[in-house]
Amino acid sequence: MIGRRWTGSVVQAAGQGARRFSEYRAMIEGISDRLLSQRLKELEAAGLIDRAVVPSTPVQILYQLTPDGQALVDALLPLAQWSQRRSGYRGGSRLPAA
Repeated sequence: MIGRRWTGSVVQAAGQGARRFSEYRAMIEGISDRLLSQRLKELEAAGLIDRAVVPSTPVQILYQLTPDGQALVDALLPLAQWSQRRSGYRGGSRLPAA
């Protein structure tokens, strides 16, 4: 599931704290409302995101990581850091000569 389009971005945004739908949409440039809604539902069904209804006027719905979702973010962090370091890599072998 994490390899599906936009899922990584949604999980990354959720890792920054509880958010409303509109905040996710603002944080994830290019994602459609339909696709964001679908990904949030999938992550909720998988037990990675909780959906909380805050009784207020108007009613607010917050999405936040579950403990399993936070564990996923913690596990993916080294991969994201590796990817960031590699973003400037232009090719060529970095292996020592034999």
